[in-house]
Order: sequence, then C-alpha cells, then structure tokens
Amino acid sequence: MDLNDANLQSLMEFLRKTLDPDPLVRRPAEKFLESVEGNQNYPVLLLTLLEKSQDNVIRVCAAVTFKNYIKRNWRIVEDEQNKISDPDRTTVKANIVNLMLRSPEQIQKQLSDAISIIGREDFPQKWPDLLTEMVTRFQSGDFHIINGVLRTAHSLFKRYRHEFKSNELWLEIKLVLDTFAAPLTELFKATIELCQTHAKDINALKVLFSSLTLISKLFYSLNFQDLPEFFEDNMETWMSNFHNLLTLDNKLLQTDDEEEAGLLEMLKSQICDNAALYAQKYDEEFQPFLPRFVTAIWNLLVSTGQEVKYDLLVSNAIQFLASVCERPHYKNLFEDQNTLTSICEKVIVPNMEFRSADEEAFEDNSEEYIRRDLEGSDIDTRRRAACDLVRGLCKFFEAPVTAIFSGYVNSMLAEYAKNPGLNWKHKDAAIYLVTSLASKAQTQKHGITQANELVNLTEFFVNHIITDLKSPNINEFPVLKADAIKYVMIFRSQLPKEQLLQAVPLLMAHLEAEIPTPHLELNITPGEMAPFTSQLLNNLFKALSVPGSAENEYIMKAIMRSFSLLQDAIVPYIPTLIDQLTQKLLLVSKNPSKPHFNHYLFESLCLSIRITCKANPSTVGSFEEALFPVFTEILQNDVQEFVPYVFQVMSLLLEIHSDSIPSSYMALFPHLLQPALWERAGNIPPLVRLLQAYLEKGAPTIASSAADKIPGLLGVFQKLIASKANDHQGFYLLNSIIEHMPPESIMQYRKQIFILLFQRLQSSKTTKFIKSFLVFINLFGVKYGAIALQEIFDSIQPKMFGMVLEKIIIPDVQKVSGPVEKKICAVGITKILTECPAMMDTEYTKLWTPLLQALIGFFELPEDDSTPDDEHFIDIEDTPGYQTAFSQLAFAGKKEHDPIGDSMGNPKILLAQSLHKLSTACPGRVPSMLSSSLNADALQFLQGYLLAASVQLV
Repeated sequence: MDLNDANLQSLMEFLRKTLDPDPLVRRPAEKFLESVEGNQNYPVLLLTLLEKSQDNVIRVCAAVTFKNYIKRNWRIVEDEQNKISDPDRTTVKANIVNLMLRSPEQIQKQLSDAISIIGREDFPQKWPDLLTEMVTRFQSGDFHIINGVLRTAHSLFKRYRHEFKSNELWLEIKLVLDTFAAPLTELFKATIELCQTHAKDINALKVLFSSLTLISKLFYSLNFQDLPEFFEDNMETWMSNFHNLLTLDNKLLQTDDEEEAGLLEMLKSQICDNAALYAQKYDEEFQPFLPRFVTAIWNLLVSTGQEVKYDLLVSNAIQFLASVCERPHYKNLFEDQNTLTSICEKVIVPNMEFRSADEEAFEDNSEEYIRRDLEGSDIDTRRRAACDLVRGLCKFFEAPVTAIFSGYVNSMLAEYAKNPGLNWKHKDAAIYLVTSLASKAQTQKHGITQANELVNLTEFFVNHIITDLKSPNINEFPVLKADAIKYVMIFRSQLPKEQLLQAVPLLMAHLEAEIPTPHLELNITPGEMAPFTSQLLNNLFKALSVPGSAENEYIMKAIMRSFSLLQDAIVPYIPTLIDQLTQKLLLVSKNPSKPHFNHYLFESLCLSIRITCKANPSTVGSFEEALFPVFTEILQNDVQEFVPYVFQVMSLLLEIHSDSIPSSYMALFPHLLQPALWERAGNIPPLVRLLQAYLEKGAPTIASSAADKIPGLLGVFQKLIASKANDHQGFYLLNSIIEHMPPESIMQYRKQIFILLFQRLQSSKTTKFIKSFLVFINLFGVKYGAIALQEIFDSIQPKMFGMVLEKIIIPDVQKVSGPVEKKICAVGITKILTECPAMMDTEYTKLWTPLLQALIGFFELPEDDSTPDDEHFIDIEDTPGYQTAFSQLAFAGKKEHDPIGDSMGNPKILLAQSLHKLSTACPGRVPSMLSSSLNADALQFLQGYLLAASVQLV
C-alpha cells in the first residue's frame, strides 16, 4: 500500500464503516482491514491519518485501530507470519513517541498503550533510545507532554509488579533505574513546588496532581521487585513528601461528586499503596517513617466520609493498617486494649456497614455486587479491606478482638430484632463481622478450611441464618438472603451434614428470587440430591429467565455442577433441557460477552451428551439434530469465541458413533481443511481432535470419497509440523493417518512425509519434536513392519536407517513419556531388533546390542526429562492478541487411545518372546551377541524377562 492520498481516503472510508451499527456494513469493513494488515505501509498510513485527518472521530478510530493492530501483530512468533515489515517497525518507533506527546489526550492514551506493547517486545534491546527520548521531555515544562511521558512509562513499567524474577528482568529494571530514577525524583520535587506556587489556580492544580498520581504509580512499579539503592538513598525525600501529600487538604481539589473519586483521593490512595508496599517488603528500612504514616492514615480514616468517592482511598488506607498489624515488628503498635477497641469501633465497624450506595449497587446489578463484595473479586471494597484488617488483627490478638466484636454483633442483632424492616442493615453487618472473624484459611473448593474456635458457627447458623432461608417471602430482604447463602457457601466444610441437607430445599427455592443471589455447590451425594432433582433443574433454568440473569455465569456453573452430580438422574429431563440450552446458545452466539457463562454452557451440553449417550448411544442423532443448525450458524458467521468449542462438541458426538461417518459430517469435512481456519491458534487443538475423530470413524470413506482429501490432510500436517508451537498437533494427526487410513491410500505419500520430518529435524530440533518423532516412527514400524521402516529410510538416503538408530533412537528414547507412547516405542524397537533382517546381516548389526541396551534401559531406568539450556518451553497459547485462546472443555475430554491395544500384552514379555523366536531362526547368534557386548545389569534384567515369559535363547 503506497503512501498516497487515494489510499488514505480509502482507509478513512473503511474506518468510518467500522463504526456503522449495521453489521452488514460493519463486518465487511472489519474483514477488509484485517485482510490488509500484512501490507507494507499499513501502520504508517494509520499514523498519518490519526495525525492529519480533520475529522476527530476518524482520528480516534485510527488510533484505536492502530493500537489493536500493534497488539495483534507486533510480537514476532516463531513459525507464524510476521505481518509488520522491518521498515514499518523502524518508522513506527521513530515517530510514535513524538506523535503521542503532540496528540490530544484521547489519542495520546491509545498511542501510549501502543508504545507500551511495542516496549514490552522491543525494549531495551531493540529500542535502546526509548527511555532517553522520554526523559529529555521532562525538561520541556509542558505538563501535557510530561503527563504523556509519565502515562507511557506507567504502562511500560507496571508489568514489573507481576513479572517473575529473572536476571533478564533485573537487568532491564537496573537500566530503567539508571536512566529514570533521578529525573523522576527531580520531577517529583519540582512538581510539588509548583503545587505550592499555583496553590490557588485550580486548572494548574488539576494537571499537577495528575502528574503526582502518575509519579506515585511509577514509584510503586519501580520499587516492587526489590528496594533499589537509589530509592533507599533518597527515602527521606520521597517519604517526607508522600507524608505531606497524605495530610494535605486543598479546598479547590474537593469535588461535589459523591461517586467519582477526585484527584486528591486518587493520589492519597496510591500513597497508601506505596506505604503498604514498604511496610510489607522493606520494613527494616521503612521503620523510621512508619509511625508518622500510621498516625496520618489513622487520622485520614476517622475523618473521611462514607461517600462512594472515598471507597478506594479508605480501602487502601485500611489495607495499609492490615499489612502493618500482622507483621511481628509492629505488634507493639496495636497491643493496647484501647487502641484495639478504637480500631474496631472507628475503622472496622463503620466500614462494614451497608450504605444506601451499596443498596443501590445491589439493586442495579446484584450479580456484579456479589462478585465484588461477597465472592472476593479483584476490586477492593471497604468491607473487604475491613475484613482483611480483622484477620490481620486476629493473627496476634484473636481473643481480645473476638471479645470486642461479640459485643457489637449482639447489639446489632438486638437492634435488628426490635424492627427487622427498618434495621435489617444491622443484621447484615453482624453476619459480615462473624464471617470475617471466623475465617482463618480458605480454598475455592472447600470454602473455609480453618475457623476461629472462639466463634460457634453452627449455633449462629441455627439462630440467625436458617431463619432467613426459611422465610416464606423469598424476595424480602434480598441482601440478608444473599448473606445467608454466602454463609452456607463459605462454611460448608465446617457445618454439620444435617444442617447442609436442611438448607438444600431452601436454597433451591431461592433460585426463583427476583434478585439473583449467590449460587453454590455443596458436598452432597447424588443419592441425597435425588429427591430434589426435578425442583433443582426446574428452578435453575427458571433463574436464567430472571431479569438481569440471562447470562449469569453462576447459574450456568450450577447447572453444569448439577448435571455432573446427578448423572443418570437427568436423563428423563434431557429433551427439555437440551432445547433450553440450545436456545440459550443461539442467543449468546449473536453477541458473546460473558466468557465464563459461555464456557459452562458448552460444558453443560457436553455433559448432557455424555450422560445420555452412555446410557443409550443411539440418542447421539437427536443431539446432532438439535445442535447442528446452531453450530452451522456459528461456523458460517465465524463467531471466533465459539468455533473452538463447536469443534470439541462435534468431536465428542462423532466419537460416540459406532458405525460409519454420517453424511452431515462428510459435507463439512472439506471446510475443515481450509487454510484460514488453521491461522487461528485457538482452533488448532480442537480441529486436530475433530480430524482424528473423522479418521477413526471413517478413514475408508475419506480415502474413497475424493482424491483431494488426503493431500488436504497432509497439507495441514505439513503446516503444523513446521511450527515449534504446534508440531505435536501435527504428529497427533499424522499418527491417526498412519493408524486408520487404508495402507494403499497413503503409499505414494509415505516417503514425502519422512522427507518433511527430516527437513524439520535438520532446521530446528527440539526435545518435544524428537519425542513425537520417536513415537511416530515406532508406530509406523508397528503398523507397516520393521522392514518397511528400514527400506523407506534407506530409500531417502543410503544408510539413513543406521543414522536414525544411532543418532536418535538409541540416545533419545529415554526421553519418551506417557504409558501409551512408551508402549508404542517398546513394541516398535522390539520389531526393529527381531523382525528386520538388515539388523542381523549388514553393517547395521553393530547397532543391534546398543539398541537392545537402550530398550532395556527404557524399561528399567527413570525417564530422562532434561532439556537443553538453549531450549525454553514453548507455550502453545503464547500467541498474538486477538486470536481466541484454546479453552479445553473438561467434559468433552477424549479418552487416551492406545493404537496397539491388548494384542501385544506386556512389552517386556513381548521382547523375550520375540528374541526367543529370532534365536530359533538364527541358532547361536543371539546368545553370542548378548554375551560379548551387553552390560551385566542389562543382561540380568533380560534374564528376568525370559524367565517371566518361560522361554530360552538358543
């Protein structure tokens, strides 16, 4: 694509169409832009457009498109097409920082993100001048530019907060600190001075406080991995200024908005985070500063209102106290009974109270509220922070804290009892307090696994929890109902079984509530659940029709878990259930927005198929009848999120068929070989699995139906085998072709298959490839015989067979893992040793004993799981942005397939019997070869095999 006005105009028109609400206009435009991503100058055209277009909407659209393009394509993945040419990469890096700094804020943010994506791949090695270019802009005095630099630096460095430690990471952070730490500190001091100079200028303060917040975020990232020497030397500067900012109150920066946090709150929140980081990780160095921070943050907490805009600040401030109180160094700060009482009374209890803002949030979107507040999402809430502080205090002061709170809990429950309609929030806070106090250790699977012995959970359940669940009006006090369900959920391992069974019918009744409540799975047997099957399934599906719950992931997970628990008990209900699940699938495929809901929906479909077809395999046809119309629509519309799931469910259905492949599957087969489908990494594992199912069930049909199908299959194999990430998938496919296709149908392709494998071996030999290669050649030997294996190798190149034995099989067979793979290799090598005349009568004879020695070692020695130093693990899902990651469906799982089956028996016995047969055909040869060169240990093991097989060598 040339850089000219015509192309700019054309690109602008396509960008405009991508904003069109009509999918018939929008989708073709999106497809076109995707199709030209590999063209040279495409990113440069986008940057030109976002810089020079007169239309602001187009500029923003170009910026977003550019960022997404960079996200998808900048990373160079081995064996994948590199869509961005080297000249384009150079041009982008040469211009993007300047362009970002000159752009309006909306575009600046998109370009800043793009720089951080490029930086993640190229910085520092391929983009060494990036930091210098950014740091020099601190001198500009223009805070629009400075904030652009700070924003970009923040998006570039924030990954240091979660990266694993490594030498490479340390070196990068050291380089950043050497270039960035001193200028950042000077900027920090200068910005604070400017805040004092412009203390009465609201517009200047807004910009300056944005800068201070970004600087504070950068401080957190740069100090996260370890305490840098520079920051330790300059701790006084940073901490005294942080402390001053924490106690600052400028009326101009206060906002009237009760919901949205202002600049002052955001800055103070980040400073609390920074102080907590130092208190937790660098407590020795931070000790001189700690008391003044504790005082400042305490004062902040007792003087800050209940408005939503302060939530993050209060959460972070409480988290600071929580991180301090559980460290042995600071225990003395909290020992005094008055201090503990004061913390409980002034910080914990007020922040556990259910506010009117929480009530509104619950009513507006109860599912999101439950996720945030009740089930512990990543978003901090006041309550969650207060709960963490309770746990922190209980570490050293469990008895006094429990005693203090028992009084509060009793008075709150007494208030509730006086007037439940008016005072229900008191009971909510009491339940929350009890939950916080009682929870000491928790897992996702079992809930609370260790509880505070001073809290009687069963007594509280009987007196205060079951009463809310028994209430005949399931829509009254929905928050208390949610609390009660949560109580059962998290203490399910602590409550007696009879209490849980008492709760089951009550919980099912709550599935019909107008406001969705949390859903849970209890440790109850299928027999105990049997009486409730009909009510449970009915209410679960009804719950999906409650407004706001159409795609509630918890309900769908509960459906999946119920199917899994009830097994055969659901069979009578399947026709109705499948109809409802299919309708739901059709609906969500129009606009997939809830990944977890969608995953559990497909899992539920797989369970329905498995359970029903296990009882009656002939019912597979009725599932295909119900699902294929929806699947066809998903595939035709290319719903990327769902395509891998569809292939997995189709594999499951096809594998259930006992006779030949139905024509409906054969009609689809040519489409599965289309190259475009194989471009998406997420499609590869399920597509290979589906093709394996085709080969297993209908190889003769595929072989006879049309000549072009086998080259198509081999074309897929060739693409996969060339990729380090997907070569194992290529071998899965190849092994199925060798195992199932009629020998005559692939005879003409066999030599070419081996040539491709040898080319890959020469160009890129990895441990993963070697293991798969060993399994394949031995499977080939088992299927076609050892003579065919030797002849095909030697037809490619004279003496090639000997080279493969000497350089690959003998030294590397110990690396093969997995029972089926090991069995294939053992049987294949046995055939080479005992059924290949060339091993006894040619120059290959010298390899006979070493090969036998390797096989005995394969049986008796530990697996060799070492990998070369230069061979890092290749993550199959480590692929560029938009490609749907492969999500394995647990209930679509494939049983491990053994191509040898039981026909060969124990491989050690097989070796003994085969050697006996060989020695009978060549009397005297085998014992003399063994005695002359097999080592003593191997010989002893071999004698054991012969004895177990009741045979002798002659």
